[in-house]
Amino acid sequence: MNKKAIITDRAPAAIGPYSQAVISGGLLFLSGQLPMDPATGKISKGSIGDKGHIVFKNLKDISSAAGTALHSAVKTTVFLADIADFQAVNRLRPVLQTTQSRPSTFQVAARPLGAKIEVEAILEL
Repeated sequence: MNKKAIITDRAPAAIGPYSQAVISGGLLFLSGQLPMDPATGKISKGSIGDKGHIVFKNLKDISSAAGTALHSAVKTTVFLADIADFQAVNRLRPVLQTTQSRPSTFQVAARPLGAKIEVEAILEL
């Protein structure tokens, strides 16, 4: 199977040895995105809603670089520091998903750089 890495400077650079996304088998696999400013590489300040908007903007910019859009999502996974933030983040999901999308949300002990939210997604091309 042929794979193609997607890298754009409109979203934060990967903080590990991986790409922002990979195209394989007609799908785009977006790596987990943190609420990072692409220019500074720093985690943004503000509410969980503010952080969620930045995460979804980063996902949007990466998917655009791959030639698709967030409404093509078939699966998203949200990792939260505190599940109490579920409702605030859930209000942001229409930005990302269609009715065909299959979301999952989990509270996890830790994410890179101490981020309060991380989102990964799988999109159709």
